[in-house]
Amino acid sequence: MENQKQIPELFGSMVFNDSVMRERLSEDVYTKLRGTIRRGKALDPDISGPVADAMRKWAMEKGATHFTHWFQPLTGITAEKHDSFIEPADDGQVIMKFSGKSLVRGEPDASSFPHGGLRATFEARGYTAWDPTSPAFVRDHTLYIPTAFCSFGGEALDKKTPLLRSMECLRNAARRLMTLFGKTDIGTINPTVGAEQEYFLIPREAYEKRPDLRLCGRTLYGARPPKGQELEDHYFGAIKPRVKAFMEELDEELWKLGIMAKTEHNEVAPCQHELAPIFCTTNIACDHNQLTMEMMKRVAERHGFVCLLHEKPFAYVNGSGKHNNWSISTSHGVNLLEPGDSPADNAQFLLFLSAVIAAVDEYADLLLISVADVGNDHRLGANEAPPAILSMFLGDELTEILDCLSEGRPYRAHDSVRLDVGASVLPKFPKDNTDRNRTSPFAFTGNKFEFRMLGSSASIADANIVLNTIVSEMLDRFSTRLESAADFTATVRDIVTETYRAHKRVIFNGNGYAEEWQEEAARRGLHNYHTAAEAIPHLTDPENVALFEKHGIFTEAELGSRCEIMLENCIKIITIEAGTMIDMARKDILPAVSRRVGALCTDFSEHKALGLPSSYERKTAEHLGGLCERIADAAESLEAALTAARRPDTLQERALFCGTEVRKAMQELRNAADEAEADMPRTAWPYPSYADILFY
Repeated sequence: MENQKQIPELFGSMVFNDSVMRERLSEDVYTKLRGTIRRGKALDPDISGPVADAMRKWAMEKGATHFTHWFQPLTGITAEKHDSFIEPADDGQVIMKFSGKSLVRGEPDASSFPHGGLRATFEARGYTAWDPTSPAFVRDHTLYIPTAFCSFGGEALDKKTPLLRSMECLRNAARRLMTLFGKTDIGTINPTVGAEQEYFLIPREAYEKRPDLRLCGRTLYGARPPKGQELEDHYFGAIKPRVKAFMEELDEELWKLGIMAKTEHNEVAPCQHELAPIFCTTNIACDHNQLTMEMMKRVAERHGFVCLLHEKPFAYVNGSGKHNNWSISTSHGVNLLEPGDSPADNAQFLLFLSAVIAAVDEYADLLLISVADVGNDHRLGANEAPPAILSMFLGDELTEILDCLSEGRPYRAHDSVRLDVGASVLPKFPKDNTDRNRTSPFAFTGNKFEFRMLGSSASIADANIVLNTIVSEMLDRFSTRLESAADFTATVRDIVTETYRAHKRVIFNGNGYAEEWQEEAARRGLHNYHTAAEAIPHLTDPENVALFEKHGIFTEAELGSRCEIMLENCIKIITIEAGTMIDMARKDILPAVSRRVGALCTDFSEHKALGLPSSYERKTAEHLGGLCERIADAAESLEAALTAARRPDTLQERALFCGTEVRKAMQELRNAADEAEADMPRTAWPYPSYADILFY
């Protein structure tokens, strides 16, 4: 970028944001649209025409010739269908037009999107509906309009619709509780998120030579390189000029789209990096994260890289996650998860904190399901990501305060100021008084919770739908009790202490990687699903269906469809990976190893004939010859496991079989091939090695 002063002008320059709307819309239209965006009012149909016309003129000035309803189907990525602005004119020419109807609603063919049995195969109609709370933007000469996506019968076929429902649910539940504290002038309440994104950048030339990377997004074979991340010299290390150039262009592209890309650095593994944005409303954060992932891939190509978003693209080094920093804030700038300066504010804080504690414990299975994914199975539980056991980190001091409250004893702060915890007085809380626990799946970090279990390729919508809903449920329970309380202050204290006692088992401030924690968590009765296929079926447990239906987030049919789609994805991904492994073994690895054995046999014969030492050739030929047999046998066994995976009657049984037996056969094949790679000349192995890819 030529001049840093350009950044304020660059930021949001391709977004139909508030300043553009204020400038281009009449005062009446702007006020009505603003009410929809800020306060959740229903969209006035009379303003759709003027907004569409202003949006078209602005977009055309930015070079747009087309528009698209941009939505997030249940594929986990985004979708778009482009239409031009041209309309036929009476004189045989064309005019550029964009109607209010075209802005508000679209009708893409929905027949090929995942639906999980929500409709018959021959029913193709689907609808997109404008989401005015997420601003439109221009990219690639196209006006992008963020939309929700539903079926002809109104069922949600996307991730945005239930996310918006959950935000409204949390907004109402939080306002209900705040009103009981006499706080009515608080503006709009919204959950907010900052999604830290980890990713790998690898050279395109290496990527093109690896069928596993091209087809599966991760390496299915690869011997351990001499160096990995042992020296810990990559984390926060100096950024390579080539990578820095990528990051600079990525920042510029994201800033144009109004995405507040803030922090970037090298991560732990070689070739691994992270980008973190500034917090924003959850709906917009979700849209922005999808755009960020798409833009990472585009910009990487222009710099000779490929951006890998798989949770575990390489064995032996860390995988990639996505840290979902979640909080609740008002439009007046008040963070409801931040300790206050008065007893009343802290009573309010403790209620919100208690609601999160109870929600995470009671609905831990839903939070685990929200991050359940075949790719994430490779990452969770290793010494690089939180374990698959869901626990909460509060820090020693906050935990001590809650212990004192629940046990009815006085709390003594670290500065030796004695605070009596009574019915009407609660202590002033220190802020950011503990270290961050990187092994905790769900850690309190001063004024937000960092949910660290999400995989790097995941949409953040799923986790936030669950978070918003389960916390809403607890806030509503608290409000119901307080609304009939004879003594408000005493009831607040009772709710906090009773909630803490009932759900204390979920709080763990220690090392989540320790083996002792696995045993302790089992004694506490905490969930510990080992694979996505094991967790996903619990989405439709009766208590979970009842929760989502009560709050209007999902119908039972919508939950069933998502469960079916997730299980099908488990099967499809593992099947593709296994098929790719067999293909690579038979077409490339076995021929290469066999040729090497033949060459060694020839060398052995020639050396022996000349009376030269030949033990190396003989031993290596025997070793590789044995591995050749192992690879061939393992490929046959994997093929047989794939055939057997089609036999079970139910999706759940097939998914579990794939997640256990097929994966076990995949590992056997990989072990044999990786052992062979370690004894093969570099020029004889058919693929770039880990060292070639990770250390360029």
